[in-house]
Amino acid sequence: MSLIDPLVERVMRLHPRSIDLGLGRIEALLDRLGNPQRRLPPAIHVAGTNGKGSLVAYLRAMAEAAGYRVHVYTSPHLVRFNERIRVAGKIIDDDALDELITDCEQANGEKPITFFEITTAAAYLAFARVPADLAVIEVGLGGRHDATNVIDPVLSAITPIGFDHTGFLGDKLDGIAREKAGILKHAVPAVIGRQRDVSAGVIEEEAGRLAAPLFRLGREWQVTPTASGFRYESDHAGLDLPAPALVGVHQLDNAATAVACIERLRAARVRIDDAAIVKGLASVDWPARLQRLTRGPLVDALLPGCELWLDGGHNEDCGIALARQAVEWAKEPAPLPLHLVFGMLTTKDATGFLRPLARHAASARAVPIEGHSAYTPQEASARANDVGLDCIPTTDIGSALEDLLATQPAPMRILICGSLYVAGTVLARNG
Repeated sequence: MSLIDPLVERVMRLHPRSIDLGLGRIEALLDRLGNPQRRLPPAIHVAGTNGKGSLVAYLRAMAEAAGYRVHVYTSPHLVRFNERIRVAGKIIDDDALDELITDCEQANGEKPITFFEITTAAAYLAFARVPADLAVIEVGLGGRHDATNVIDPVLSAITPIGFDHTGFLGDKLDGIAREKAGILKHAVPAVIGRQRDVSAGVIEEEAGRLAAPLFRLGREWQVTPTASGFRYESDHAGLDLPAPALVGVHQLDNAATAVACIERLRAARVRIDDAAIVKGLASVDWPARLQRLTRGPLVDALLPGCELWLDGGHNEDCGIALARQAVEWAKEPAPLPLHLVFGMLTTKDATGFLRPLARHAASARAVPIEGHSAYTPQEASARANDVGLDCIPTTDIGSALEDLLATQPAPMRILICGSLYVAGTVLARNG
Protein backbone atom coordinates (compact mmCIF):
# COMPACT_ATOMS: atom_id res chain seq x y z
CA MET A 1 0.00 0.00 0.00
CA SER A 2 1.35 3.44 -0.90
CA LEU A 3 1.79 6.29 1.54
CA ILE A 4 -1.12 8.17 0.05
CA ASP A 5 -3.79 5.50 0.71
CA PRO A 6 -3.87 6.03 4.50
CA LEU A 7 -3.51 9.80 3.96
CA VAL A 8 -6.62 9.96 1.78
CA GLU A 9 -8.45 7.69 4.22
CA ARG A 10 -7.59 10.11 7.03
CA VAL A 11 -8.71 13.15 5.05
CA MET A 12 -11.99 11.46 4.16
CA ARG A 13 -12.54 10.58 7.81
CA LEU A 14 -11.81 14.07 9.13
CA HIS A 15 -13.61 16.02 6.43
CA PRO A 16 -17.09 15.14 5.18
CA ARG A 17 -17.19 13.39 1.86
CA SER A 18 -20.77 14.57 1.35
CA ILE A 19 -21.24 17.43 -1.08
CA ASP A 20 -21.88 20.88 0.37
CA LEU A 21 -21.88 23.36 -2.51
CA GLY A 22 -20.63 26.87 -1.73
CA LEU A 23 -17.50 28.98 -1.98
CA GLY A 24 -17.21 30.55 1.48
CA ARG A 25 -15.20 27.76 3.12
CA ILE A 26 -12.65 27.32 0.33
CA GLU A 27 -12.25 31.08 -0.15
CA ALA A 28 -11.43 31.44 3.53
CA LEU A 29 -8.94 28.57 3.42
CA LEU A 30 -7.26 29.87 0.27
CA ASP A 31 -6.97 33.29 1.86
CA ARG A 32 -5.14 31.74 4.82
CA LEU A 33 -2.85 29.94 2.34
CA GLY A 34 -1.96 33.20 0.60
CA ASN A 35 -4.46 32.82 -2.26
CA PRO A 36 -2.50 30.40 -4.46
CA GLN A 37 -5.37 30.37 -6.98
CA ARG A 38 -4.26 33.88 -7.99
CA ARG A 39 -0.77 32.64 -8.91
CA LEU A 40 -1.74 30.07 -11.53
CA PRO A 41 -0.55 30.14 -15.13
CA PRO A 42 -3.20 30.96 -17.78
CA ALA A 43 -6.12 28.68 -16.90
CA ILE A 44 -8.97 27.00 -18.76
CA HIS A 45 -12.00 26.20 -16.59
CA VAL A 46 -14.12 23.30 -17.89
CA ALA A 47 -17.70 22.53 -16.87
CA GLY A 48 -20.47 20.36 -18.35
CA THR A 49 -22.21 17.06 -17.79
CA ASN A 50 -20.60 14.79 -20.37
CA GLY A 51 -17.27 15.02 -22.14
CA LYS A 52 -15.51 17.46 -19.82
CA GLY A 53 -12.91 14.90 -18.76
CA SER A 54 -12.23 13.98 -22.39
CA LEU A 55 -11.94 17.68 -23.28
CA VAL A 56 -9.38 18.13 -20.50
CA ALA A 57 -7.43 15.15 -21.84
CA TYR A 58 -7.38 16.57 -25.39
CA LEU A 59 -6.29 19.99 -24.18
CA ARG A 60 -3.47 18.52 -22.13
CA ALA A 61 -2.31 16.31 -25.01
CA MET A 62 -2.34 19.15 -27.53
CA ALA A 63 -0.62 21.63 -25.22
CA GLU A 64 2.06 19.12 -24.22
CA ALA A 65 2.59 18.28 -27.89
CA ALA A 66 3.40 21.96 -28.36
CA GLY A 67 6.01 21.74 -25.61
CA TYR A 68 3.99 23.38 -22.83
CA ARG A 69 4.09 22.32 -19.19
CA VAL A 70 0.50 21.81 -18.07
CA HIS A 71 -1.11 21.66 -14.63
CA VAL A 72 -4.31 19.57 -14.61
CA TYR A 73 -6.98 19.07 -11.96
CA THR A 74 -9.71 16.47 -12.54
CA SER A 75 -12.09 14.32 -10.53
CA PRO A 76 -12.88 11.67 -9.57
CA HIS A 77 -9.90 9.36 -9.75
CA LEU A 78 -10.10 5.78 -10.99
CA VAL A 79 -7.46 3.87 -9.01
CA ARG A 80 -5.34 6.32 -6.98
CA PHE A 81 -6.18 9.77 -5.67
CA ASN A 82 -2.95 11.15 -7.15
CA GLU A 83 -4.51 10.91 -10.64
CA ARG A 84 -6.55 14.03 -9.85
CA ILE A 85 -3.53 16.35 -9.72
CA ARG A 86 -0.96 16.64 -12.50
CA VAL A 87 1.79 19.12 -11.74
CA ALA A 88 3.62 20.38 -14.83
CA GLY A 89 2.62 17.23 -16.68
CA LYS A 90 3.36 14.64 -13.99
CA ILE A 91 0.95 12.95 -11.61
CA ILE A 92 1.73 14.29 -8.15
CA ASP A 93 3.84 12.01 -5.99
CA ASP A 94 2.88 10.79 -2.53
CA ASP A 95 5.34 12.90 -0.54
CA ALA A 96 4.35 16.14 -2.25
CA LEU A 97 0.65 15.43 -1.79
CA ASP A 98 1.16 14.53 1.86
CA GLU A 99 2.92 17.86 2.45
CA LEU A 100 0.22 19.83 0.61
CA ILE A 101 -2.69 18.23 2.47
CA THR A 102 -0.90 18.77 5.77
CA ASP A 103 -0.32 22.44 4.93
CA CYS A 104 -3.99 22.87 4.02
CA GLU A 105 -5.19 21.16 7.20
CA GLN A 106 -2.92 23.29 9.37
CA ALA A 107 -4.16 26.46 7.67
CA ASN A 108 -7.78 25.38 8.03
CA GLY A 109 -7.50 24.39 11.68
CA GLU A 110 -10.75 23.12 13.15
CA LYS A 111 -13.00 25.01 10.73
CA PRO A 112 -15.54 23.01 8.69
CA ILE A 113 -14.30 21.96 5.25
CA THR A 114 -15.30 19.22 2.83
CA PHE A 115 -13.01 16.62 1.30
CA PHE A 116 -13.32 18.13 -2.18
CA GLU A 117 -12.67 21.64 -0.90
CA ILE A 118 -9.48 20.77 0.94
CA THR A 119 -8.14 18.67 -1.95
CA THR A 120 -8.98 21.46 -4.43
CA ALA A 121 -7.06 23.90 -2.21
CA ALA A 122 -4.15 21.44 -2.20
CA ALA A 123 -4.20 21.32 -6.00
CA TYR A 124 -4.12 25.11 -6.31
CA LEU A 125 -1.30 25.27 -3.77
CA ALA A 126 0.66 22.69 -5.76
CA PHE A 127 0.12 24.61 -9.00
CA ALA A 128 1.21 27.90 -7.44
CA ARG A 129 4.47 26.38 -6.19
CA VAL A 130 5.62 24.83 -9.49
CA PRO A 131 6.01 26.87 -12.69
CA ALA A 132 3.94 25.83 -15.71
CA ASP A 133 2.62 27.37 -18.91
CA LEU A 134 -1.05 26.41 -18.72
CA ALA A 135 -3.58 25.06 -16.19
CA VAL A 136 -6.66 23.05 -17.08
CA ILE A 137 -9.19 22.85 -14.25
CA GLU A 138 -12.23 20.55 -14.36
CA VAL A 139 -15.31 21.44 -12.33
CA GLY A 140 -16.24 18.79 -9.78
CA LEU A 141 -20.01 19.28 -9.71
CA GLY A 142 -22.17 22.01 -11.21
CA GLY A 143 -20.10 25.15 -11.60
CA ARG A 144 -21.37 28.29 -9.90
CA HIS A 145 -20.90 26.94 -6.36
CA ASP A 146 -18.21 24.36 -7.13
CA ALA A 147 -15.00 24.65 -5.12
CA THR A 148 -12.94 25.11 -8.28
CA ASN A 149 -14.85 28.29 -9.20
CA VAL A 150 -12.49 30.70 -7.43
CA ILE A 151 -10.07 31.25 -10.32
CA ASP A 152 -9.80 33.91 -13.01
CA PRO A 153 -9.42 31.86 -16.19
CA VAL A 154 -8.38 33.10 -19.62
CA LEU A 155 -10.98 30.77 -21.14
CA SER A 156 -14.12 28.96 -19.99
CA ALA A 157 -15.49 25.84 -21.68
CA ILE A 158 -18.84 24.12 -21.27
CA THR A 159 -19.38 20.65 -22.72
CA PRO A 160 -22.87 19.17 -23.34
CA ILE A 161 -25.23 19.64 -20.41
CA GLY A 162 -27.61 16.88 -19.40
CA PHE A 163 -29.22 15.36 -16.33
CA ASP A 164 -26.83 14.26 -13.59
CA HIS A 165 -26.41 14.99 -9.87
CA THR A 166 -30.07 16.03 -9.84
CA GLY A 167 -30.13 15.70 -6.05
CA PHE A 168 -27.84 18.74 -5.88
CA LEU A 169 -28.51 20.59 -9.14
CA GLY A 170 -32.25 19.96 -9.47
CA ASP A 171 -34.18 18.03 -12.09
CA LYS A 172 -34.87 20.91 -14.49
CA LEU A 173 -32.47 21.35 -17.38
CA ASP A 174 -32.58 25.14 -17.25
CA GLY A 175 -31.59 25.07 -13.57
CA ILE A 176 -28.75 22.64 -14.22
CA ALA A 177 -27.55 24.79 -17.12
CA ARG A 178 -27.65 27.89 -14.93
CA GLU A 179 -25.34 26.19 -12.43
CA LYS A 180 -22.93 25.09 -15.17
CA ALA A 181 -22.98 28.55 -16.76
CA GLY A 182 -21.92 29.91 -13.37
CA ILE A 183 -18.29 29.43 -14.38
CA LEU A 184 -18.58 32.19 -16.99
CA LYS A 185 -16.63 35.33 -16.08
CA HIS A 186 -16.94 38.97 -17.13
CA ALA A 187 -15.48 39.51 -20.61
CA VAL A 188 -13.76 36.10 -20.58
CA PRO A 189 -14.40 34.12 -23.81
CA ALA A 190 -16.17 30.79 -23.54
CA VAL A 191 -16.16 27.77 -25.87
CA ILE A 192 -19.50 25.97 -25.84
CA GLY A 193 -20.01 22.38 -26.99
CA ARG A 194 -23.19 20.89 -28.42
CA GLN A 195 -26.21 21.87 -26.32
CA ARG A 196 -29.93 21.32 -26.14
CA ASP A 197 -31.93 24.47 -26.93
CA VAL A 198 -32.83 25.04 -23.27
CA SER A 199 -29.20 24.90 -22.12
CA ALA A 200 -28.02 27.05 -25.02
CA GLY A 201 -30.55 29.73 -24.12
CA VAL A 202 -29.49 29.82 -20.48
CA ILE A 203 -25.80 30.02 -21.40
CA GLU A 204 -26.46 32.85 -23.86
CA GLU A 205 -28.43 34.76 -21.23
CA GLU A 206 -25.66 34.43 -18.63
CA ALA A 207 -22.96 35.29 -21.17
CA GLY A 208 -24.88 38.39 -22.24
CA ARG A 209 -25.12 39.55 -18.65
CA LEU A 210 -21.36 39.16 -18.24
CA ALA A 211 -20.33 40.39 -21.71
CA ALA A 212 -18.55 37.03 -22.16
CA PRO A 213 -17.94 36.32 -25.87
CA LEU A 214 -19.33 32.90 -26.86
CA PHE A 215 -17.73 30.51 -29.35
CA ARG A 216 -20.44 27.91 -29.93
CA LEU A 217 -20.63 24.65 -31.84
CA GLY A 218 -23.18 25.17 -34.59
CA ARG A 219 -22.78 28.95 -34.57
CA GLU A 220 -19.21 30.23 -34.53
CA TRP A 221 -17.63 26.86 -35.30
CA GLN A 222 -18.61 23.54 -36.87
CA VAL A 223 -17.48 19.92 -36.82
CA THR A 224 -18.18 17.50 -39.67
CA PRO A 225 -17.24 13.79 -39.71
CA THR A 226 -15.06 12.70 -42.63
CA ALA A 227 -13.86 9.33 -43.87
CA SER A 228 -10.54 9.74 -42.07
CA GLY A 229 -11.58 11.83 -39.06
CA PHE A 230 -13.31 15.20 -38.96
CA ARG A 231 -13.24 18.71 -40.37
CA TYR A 232 -13.16 21.70 -38.02
CA GLU A 233 -14.31 25.04 -39.41
CA SER A 234 -14.73 28.55 -38.04
CA ASP A 235 -14.59 32.03 -39.52
CA HIS A 236 -10.83 32.00 -39.07
CA ALA A 237 -9.80 28.37 -39.51
CA GLY A 238 -10.48 25.26 -41.56
CA LEU A 239 -8.72 22.06 -40.57
CA ASP A 240 -9.04 18.48 -41.84
CA LEU A 241 -7.98 16.37 -38.87
CA PRO A 242 -7.46 12.66 -38.19
CA ALA A 243 -9.76 10.65 -35.95
CA PRO A 244 -8.77 10.99 -32.28
CA ALA A 245 -7.24 8.10 -30.38
CA LEU A 246 -10.28 8.00 -28.07
CA VAL A 247 -13.00 5.72 -29.44
CA GLY A 248 -16.61 6.76 -30.02
CA VAL A 249 -18.60 8.89 -32.42
CA HIS A 250 -19.14 11.42 -29.61
CA GLN A 251 -15.37 11.93 -29.35
CA LEU A 252 -15.39 13.93 -32.59
CA ASP A 253 -17.38 16.63 -30.79
CA ASN A 254 -15.06 16.49 -27.79
CA ALA A 255 -11.95 16.69 -29.97
CA ALA A 256 -13.38 19.54 -32.03
CA THR A 257 -14.28 21.41 -28.83
CA ALA A 258 -10.63 21.16 -27.85
CA VAL A 259 -9.62 22.59 -31.23
CA ALA A 260 -12.05 25.46 -30.68
CA CYS A 261 -10.42 26.10 -27.30
CA ILE A 262 -6.98 26.09 -28.91
CA GLU A 263 -8.19 28.66 -31.43
CA ARG A 264 -9.46 30.92 -28.63
CA LEU A 265 -6.26 30.42 -26.60
CA ARG A 266 -4.23 31.89 -29.42
CA ALA A 267 -5.90 35.23 -28.67
CA ALA A 268 -4.53 34.86 -25.12
CA ARG A 269 -1.03 34.33 -26.56
CA VAL A 270 -0.99 30.61 -25.83
CA ARG A 271 0.24 29.41 -29.20
CA ILE A 272 -0.49 25.77 -30.04
CA ASP A 273 0.03 25.12 -33.74
CA ASP A 274 -1.83 22.75 -36.06
CA ALA A 275 0.92 20.13 -35.90
CA ALA A 276 0.54 19.96 -32.12
CA ILE A 277 -3.23 19.56 -32.52
CA VAL A 278 -2.69 16.56 -34.80
CA LYS A 279 -0.06 15.06 -32.49
CA GLY A 280 -2.35 15.56 -29.49
CA LEU A 281 -5.24 13.79 -31.22
CA ALA A 282 -3.00 10.78 -31.75
CA SER A 283 -1.46 10.72 -28.27
CA VAL A 284 -4.49 11.56 -26.10
CA ASP A 285 -5.15 9.08 -23.30
CA TRP A 286 -8.18 9.03 -20.99
CA PRO A 287 -8.81 5.68 -19.28
CA ALA A 288 -12.30 4.19 -18.92
CA ARG A 289 -13.80 6.19 -21.77
CA LEU A 290 -14.62 3.48 -24.30
CA GLN A 291 -11.23 1.97 -23.56
CA ARG A 292 -10.39 -1.40 -25.03
CA LEU A 293 -8.43 -3.50 -22.55
CA THR A 294 -5.80 -5.47 -24.45
CA ARG A 295 -3.71 -7.02 -21.68
CA GLY A 296 -3.97 -8.06 -18.06
CA PRO A 297 -5.53 -10.91 -16.06
CA LEU A 298 -9.13 -10.14 -17.07
CA VAL A 299 -8.17 -10.07 -20.74
CA ASP A 300 -6.07 -13.22 -20.42
CA ALA A 301 -9.10 -15.09 -19.08
CA LEU A 302 -11.16 -14.41 -22.21
CA LEU A 303 -11.70 -16.94 -24.97
CA PRO A 304 -10.00 -16.35 -28.35
CA GLY A 305 -11.61 -13.59 -30.40
CA CYS A 306 -13.37 -11.95 -27.44
CA GLU A 307 -12.97 -8.23 -26.73
CA LEU A 308 -13.19 -6.41 -23.40
CA TRP A 309 -14.17 -2.73 -23.28
CA LEU A 310 -14.52 -0.32 -20.36
CA ASP A 311 -16.53 2.89 -19.99
CA GLY A 312 -17.35 4.91 -16.87
CA GLY A 313 -20.37 6.78 -18.27
CA HIS A 314 -23.39 6.68 -15.98
CA ASN A 315 -26.27 8.86 -17.22
CA GLU A 316 -28.80 8.85 -20.04
CA ASP A 317 -26.63 10.81 -22.47
CA CYS A 318 -23.77 8.38 -21.83
CA GLY A 319 -26.12 5.49 -22.59
CA ILE A 320 -27.06 7.18 -25.85
CA ALA A 321 -23.38 7.68 -26.74
CA LEU A 322 -22.61 4.02 -26.04
CA ALA A 323 -25.62 2.98 -28.13
CA ARG A 324 -24.28 5.05 -31.03
CA GLN A 325 -20.99 3.19 -30.74
CA ALA A 326 -22.89 -0.13 -30.68
CA VAL A 327 -24.44 0.87 -34.01
CA GLU A 328 -20.94 1.46 -35.40
CA TRP A 329 -19.76 -1.91 -34.10
CA ALA A 330 -22.74 -3.57 -35.78
CA LYS A 331 -21.51 -2.26 -39.14
CA GLU A 332 -18.37 -4.38 -38.94
CA PRO A 333 -18.09 -7.20 -41.53
CA ALA A 334 -18.38 -9.83 -38.78
CA PRO A 335 -19.91 -8.01 -35.79
CA LEU A 336 -19.49 -9.54 -32.36
CA PRO A 337 -22.54 -9.92 -30.10
CA LEU A 338 -22.48 -7.29 -27.36
CA HIS A 339 -22.88 -8.23 -23.68
CA LEU A 340 -22.91 -5.75 -20.81
CA VAL A 341 -21.48 -5.96 -17.31
CA PHE A 342 -22.61 -3.00 -15.24
CA GLY A 343 -23.02 -1.54 -11.77
CA MET A 344 -24.58 1.81 -10.86
CA LEU A 345 -24.99 4.16 -7.93
CA THR A 346 -28.50 4.73 -6.64
CA THR A 347 -28.06 8.45 -7.33
CA LYS A 348 -27.96 7.66 -11.07
CA ASP A 349 -30.87 6.98 -13.42
CA ALA A 350 -30.19 3.34 -14.24
CA THR A 351 -33.28 3.04 -16.44
CA GLY A 352 -32.32 6.12 -18.45
CA PHE A 353 -28.78 4.82 -18.92
CA LEU A 354 -29.80 1.29 -19.92
CA ARG A 355 -32.79 2.03 -22.15
CA PRO A 356 -30.75 3.20 -25.19
CA LEU A 357 -28.45 0.18 -24.87
CA ALA A 358 -31.17 -2.45 -24.47
CA ARG A 359 -31.81 -2.95 -28.18
CA HIS A 360 -28.11 -3.41 -28.93
CA ALA A 361 -27.01 -5.82 -26.18
CA ALA A 362 -27.64 -9.56 -26.26
CA SER A 363 -27.52 -9.81 -22.45
CA ALA A 364 -26.23 -8.15 -19.29
CA ARG A 365 -24.74 -9.05 -15.92
CA ALA A 366 -25.19 -6.73 -12.92
CA VAL A 367 -22.47 -6.32 -10.29
CA PRO A 368 -22.34 -4.59 -6.88
CA ILE A 369 -20.26 -1.50 -6.08
CA GLU A 370 -18.70 -2.02 -2.68
CA GLY A 371 -18.36 0.92 -0.30
CA HIS A 372 -20.87 3.16 -2.08
CA SER A 373 -24.62 3.69 -2.19
CA ALA A 374 -25.29 1.48 -5.18
CA TYR A 375 -28.01 -0.70 -6.59
CA THR A 376 -27.71 -4.30 -5.51
CA PRO A 377 -27.20 -6.67 -8.44
CA GLN A 378 -30.80 -7.78 -8.00
CA GLU A 379 -32.10 -4.19 -8.12
CA ALA A 380 -29.92 -3.35 -11.11
CA SER A 381 -31.05 -6.49 -12.93
CA ALA A 382 -34.68 -5.56 -12.35
CA ARG A 383 -34.15 -2.15 -13.94
CA ALA A 384 -32.41 -3.73 -16.92
CA ASN A 385 -35.21 -6.25 -17.36
CA ASP A 386 -37.75 -3.41 -17.19
CA VAL A 387 -36.30 -1.90 -20.39
CA GLY A 388 -36.12 -5.25 -22.20
CA LEU A 389 -32.51 -6.11 -21.45
CA ASP A 390 -32.02 -9.72 -20.34
CA CYS A 391 -29.95 -9.38 -17.17
CA ILE A 392 -28.95 -11.55 -14.23
CA PRO A 393 -27.27 -10.55 -10.94
CA THR A 394 -23.70 -11.62 -10.18
CA THR A 395 -21.43 -11.23 -7.18
CA ASP A 396 -18.50 -9.35 -8.80
CA ILE A 397 -16.71 -8.56 -12.06
CA GLY A 398 -14.89 -11.89 -12.13
CA SER A 399 -18.03 -13.97 -11.69
CA ALA A 400 -19.87 -11.88 -14.29
CA LEU A 401 -17.17 -12.56 -16.88
CA GLU A 402 -17.00 -16.24 -15.95
CA ASP A 403 -20.75 -16.59 -16.35
CA LEU A 404 -20.70 -14.90 -19.76
CA LEU A 405 -17.89 -17.14 -21.00
CA ALA A 406 -19.65 -20.23 -19.66
CA THR A 407 -23.13 -19.47 -21.03
CA GLN A 408 -22.71 -17.35 -24.18
CA PRO A 409 -21.15 -18.40 -27.49
CA ALA A 410 -17.73 -16.96 -28.23
CA PRO A 411 -16.38 -14.75 -29.63
CA MET A 412 -18.18 -11.81 -28.04
CA ARG A 413 -17.66 -8.17 -27.17
CA ILE A 414 -18.04 -7.40 -23.46
CA LEU A 415 -18.61 -3.81 -22.32
CA ILE A 416 -18.16 -3.07 -18.60
CA CYS A 417 -19.97 0.18 -17.85
CA GLY A 418 -22.28 2.22 -15.63
CA SER A 419 -19.91 3.77 -13.10
CA LEU A 420 -16.44 5.24 -12.75
CA TYR A 421 -16.18 3.29 -9.48
CA VAL A 422 -16.73 0.05 -11.40
CA ALA A 423 -14.18 1.21 -13.96
CA GLY A 424 -11.63 1.92 -11.25
CA THR A 425 -12.17 -1.54 -9.75
CA VAL A 426 -11.64 -3.12 -13.16
CA LEU A 427 -8.44 -1.18 -13.85
CA ALA A 428 -7.05 -2.04 -10.42
CA ARG A 429 -7.95 -5.71 -10.79
CA ASN A 430 -6.58 -5.88 -14.33
CA GLY A 431 -3.26 -4.39 -13.29
